[in-house]
Formats: sequence, structure tokens, C-alpha cells
Amino acid sequence: MLRELLLQLQAPQEENFDPLPNLMLLLDAIRPTSTSRPSQLSVLNQLLQTEPTLANGLRTHILLLLGQRHSVLLLATSGIYPGTGVFAETLRRLSHKLLPEVDNDKQLKDALREMLKVSDADWLASSDLKDWKDLVMLLNFSQAPKEIQITSTTKPLLSDVLEALRVVAHRIAAAGLEPEMLRLDPSLENHASPFLGVCEEALQLSREIENQISRGDSADMQHIDARHLDVLINQASATIDRVRRRAQQQGASFYLTFRLRRLQQHLDRLDRLTALLAAYISQNDEEISTQIADLWCELAIAECSQNNIRQFWRQNAELVALRVTENAGRSGEHYITETRSDYFAMLKAAAGGGLAVALVAAIKINIGTRGLAPLAEVLANCLNYGLGFVLIHLLHFSVATKQPAMTANAIAAAIGEIQGNTRERQRDLEPLVTLIARTIRTQLAAIAGNIGLAIPVALLIAYLVQQVSGAHFITPAKAKHLLHDIDLLSAGTLIFAGIAGVCLFLAGLIAGYYDNLCSYSRIPERLNRLQWAQKLFGKARWGRVSEYIRNNLGVLAGNFFLGFLLGGAAGLGALLGLPLDVRHTTLSSAMWGYSLFALDFQLPWQLILTTALGFLGIGIMNLGVSFYLALSVALRARGVDFTQRLSLGKALGRRFIKSPREFLLPPRKEI
Repeated sequence: MLRELLLQLQAPQEENFDPLPNLMLLLDAIRPTSTSRPSQLSVLNQLLQTEPTLANGLRTHILLLLGQRHSVLLLATSGIYPGTGVFAETLRRLSHKLLPEVDNDKQLKDALREMLKVSDADWLASSDLKDWKDLVMLLNFSQAPKEIQITSTTKPLLSDVLEALRVVAHRIAAAGLEPEMLRLDPSLENHASPFLGVCEEALQLSREIENQISRGDSADMQHIDARHLDVLINQASATIDRVRRRAQQQGASFYLTFRLRRLQQHLDRLDRLTALLAAYISQNDEEISTQIADLWCELAIAECSQNNIRQFWRQNAELVALRVTENAGRSGEHYITETRSDYFAMLKAAAGGGLAVALVAAIKINIGTRGLAPLAEVLANCLNYGLGFVLIHLLHFSVATKQPAMTANAIAAAIGEIQGNTRERQRDLEPLVTLIARTIRTQLAAIAGNIGLAIPVALLIAYLVQQVSGAHFITPAKAKHLLHDIDLLSAGTLIFAGIAGVCLFLAGLIAGYYDNLCSYSRIPERLNRLQWAQKLFGKARWGRVSEYIRNNLGVLAGNFFLGFLLGGAAGLGALLGLPLDVRHTTLSSAMWGYSLFALDFQLPWQLILTTALGFLGIGIMNLGVSFYLALSVALRARGVDFTQRLSLGKALGRRFIKSPREFLLPPRKEI
């Protein structure tokens, strides 16, 4: 079939025929259709190698297509984000997925889009670059007839490459002086900007090549040196990395992330065009073929993915996600104890958290007896939870279920440090095993502290209410209902606990987001500029308030919104008619205490056991779901694909067998 198509390309054509349909047929013939029919590219190469004359028609078609259509737009913009922004580009991609674009018969970019399918991206990415290079070599464009190369209907591709080089260079110069760039790196304004240097050097290179061609001496360009432009491109890329690192400290936004990625894309494209021109200058046919094949694959994949919304958002969320998770990671370090004193401090803080949660549970029960309207009751529960969690933080107490979303990011950072080190992996895993052991025993201490005090305080409150009022705090019917909600054998108990785990994970992201917002918007510095606040509270006192907000805005926001997530889930379920609810282990343990007292402990021991196992199972689901989600996001934000899971599991098993106490209790001696 390939041979027949190539012979068809050899047939004489009309003077102004369109070569695109024939090229589309050939691409269809070499495109893989299934695992049983892989790509026929290597077959095409073998055919052209055994019968060189078959290349004439294909070469002519490609040259005519290049001559009939402008390629500057393709070379300068394909695969590069536009200057419109994240949300505008998202809407563009969505609209173009729903309503495909119309082919512009003057643009090579549109021809490429017509030839390719969205599914071709995977095939092109996995194909061997050597096969494409061999195809370019076999086509041997220098052997094309003169009338094809210089007629008025065609033009050399080199002029479009030089024009694209100038377009990309000017965009790099403009993007390098964006206000966001100058905010993070003021030296770009005070000293010679590497982005301006890149632009000037690229323009100089294009002028030298054009002057050489205009003199009719294009065969001798050995004196033109493109290496200096490569050096400047590397310097500009290093500057972008420096700005990214500062953004991680001073805060990032989608706008900044989008601009940095777009600028890097322009630098990469300039580097690709420069490499092609350097090969042309050296007159190295093999290197020219390599660069053309590489550029073809890059542009083709870009055209296939031009409307991919998921990939677009994943790429642009990376820096912001990294900033958010790193904030949570730094907070998570405070939830991982190392010494005995730290361990018992955590136990004490968790006990305080258990006391506070028992009070929050009592208020929730009281709200349920007020006969409020459904919406008012939901809002009251949200405020109760939110303000309660905020108060727990203000009192330096701790809730066990909030820790996994924080500690997962600290573990992800540790995994990122060892990722890629192929030597002495076993030894590299030991610090990570130690960190996980410390995390587990800290988490167990927090759970023990929460539950260990939540239940006794709940019993005490129920007893005091009975002594004062002469009646139980909750009715027996309500107590049975609460016990049914946390019974391990009840349908939905663990599912609702998993939903609570998602809420805990989202609260961790919210905390990181507000920490990022605080740094990016410079909220503490702006608060210090409020003259009325300084006069009202005093300059020194107001400065301490601003500093407290700098260090705690994210945690306070995360706690407050966690209350709304937990309290609003049931209301949302009722509004949508869905069986939606949450189960929180510490709250459930407090409810368990209230219910047992309300029933005078007169209930089957089996029910006591299954409900006790119920709030323990709820705790496992809370912790497990939030930890898994937080760890996944943190690893993805760092671009880490942890391939040592099995080795880590074995290392944890060996450490547990050797020293189980390390996972459960603090060290015997102070470190």
C-alpha cells in the first residue's frame, strides 16, 4: 500500500494543485492503528532506501506545501502559550474542542493540524527520533529540482526560520521585563538583562546569515558563531529558575506561573531554532536532518495537544501547588516529634485538643435541640466547628486528624531529596524510614491524647448536666441514633469517614493557599501601613499582630474552613438529596461518651465494642484518606515519581521487626 501511495505522488499534477490531501493519505498509511498494526514509518524508510526514486514525489509534495503556506506562525507559536492568561486560554481550548477551527490555506500551522489527530501525540512521543531523521536523510531535499525550489509559488524555509527567530527573540525581551519578574528579581532592571541580551544576539545572528545569503555566498558561513547565543539562552534559563525559587519563598500566582512557563517555552523554541541554524551554518547534512526531525516531532506533538485542557492546567498548577504544599510541609515538621520532650508536648497538646472537641460536640448537640431552621442549623454547626478549631490552634492544642495533610508534605519533601539517587539506595532510605517512624509515633500520641481526654470530658459534662438539670444531656433515642452513626457495622460509617478525610485534605490545601496569598500579596507589610491601626493599638503591638498573621494566617484559615467543610457536608447532602455526611474520629469518640452516659451504660457489650471499633475505624479512614491525597499532590507538585515503594516497604518492615518501640514510643533518652 505504501508503494502505491508513493507512486501516486510521482504522477504529474496540475500547476496549482494542493499537496495536502496526498500527504494526509500517506500519514494515514504510516500511522499505527492498533497493537497489531504498529507504525509503518520504518517500513517507509526501508522502501525509500531500496527504491530511491520513490522519494521524488514525496519530496516535491513537501516542498510545495512549504512554499504555498507560511511557516513563521508554526515555528514561532506552536506549543507556546499565548499572552492572554490561564483562564482565557482555558476558555479558548474548550471552545476549540467544541467547535473545531477552520483551515487557513495560507498557514502551515493549519495544514499540520489538518494532517494530525489528537491521538497522534502518544505515537509521536514514543516514536524513535532516528526513524524520522532517516526519513529526512532519504528525502534529500537538496536534490529537489531547481524549479521546485525557486518558483514564485514556493520560497525557502530558511527565511521563515530566521523570521521566527526574530519573533521569538522580541517576545523573550518583552517578557523578561514583566513587572512580576522585576518584583521577584529587581536586578533585571538594575543590570543588563539576559533576556535583552538574548534578543540582541539572536537579531545579530539572523542579520549575519541574511547578509551572507544576499552576497550569494551561502555555502561558506563557517565564520558565523551561534555558540554565544546558546550561552545567553542558558543564562536566561538560569534566571527563570532563580525567579521560581524566589516565588516559592515570596508567593506564587497563576499569572506568574503562566508567564514563567511561557517565557521558558520561548527560550526552548529559540534554542531549537538556533540549533537548526547552527547545523545549517556548519553544512552538516546529518545534523541538519537530526534538527529537522526533532523540530518536526516537537511541533507535531504541540499541535496534537493544543486543546488539551487537563495537561494545560496540570502544568500551570505545578508551581502554585509546590508553593502550597511546601507551606504545609513546613507546618508539618512541627507535627513530627523527635525527642521525648517533644513527644510528651504533643501528647499534652492533643489532650487539650480532646478537651476542646468534647466541648464542641456538646455545643453541636445543644444546637440540635434548638429547633432551628435547616439552613440556620447548618450555619450554626459550621461556625461551631470552625471557631472551635480556630480556638484549638490559638490555645496551642492539637487535633490528630489535621496532622496527616501536613506531615505528608514533609515526607514528600524527604522523598524528593532521595529521588533519582541510584547509588546506595538502601542507605538513602534509612533517613526516610526514621522520619516515617517518628511520624507514626507522633500520630499515635495525638490520637491517644485526643480520644483519651475527649471521652472522659464528655462523660463529665453529661454527668454535670444531669446533676444540675436532673435530666440527661441527650435523650435515649438521640443516643441510640448517635451510636448507630458510629457503629462499625452500620452502612456508610467508613464511607462518611473517608469523606471527612477529603475535607481534612482540602483544609490542608486551603491553609497552604492562604500562606501563599499572605506572602504573595505581602499582607503583613500592608497591614503595617495602616496608620489608624497603629494609633489605636500602638505601633509595637500592631507589629506583633502583623507578624502573627504572617506565621498563622494559613493555619487559621484552614481550621476555619475545615469547620465549614465538616459542618456543611450534611446540609449539602440534604440540599441535593444525597446521602452525604461526615464522620470525624475525635468528635465521634466524644459522642460515644455522651451516648453511653445517656443510656446509663445499659446496652449490649457487642454494641459497645462495635461502636468503639467504629470511631477507631473512622480515625483510620480520616487519617489514611487525607494522608494519601496530600502525599499524592505533594509528590506530583515536586515532579516526583517514587519508584522505591517496594524497597521502602521492606525497609519499614525490617526497622519495625528490629525496633518496634521506635514506631510506638519516644526514645528512652533525650536526643
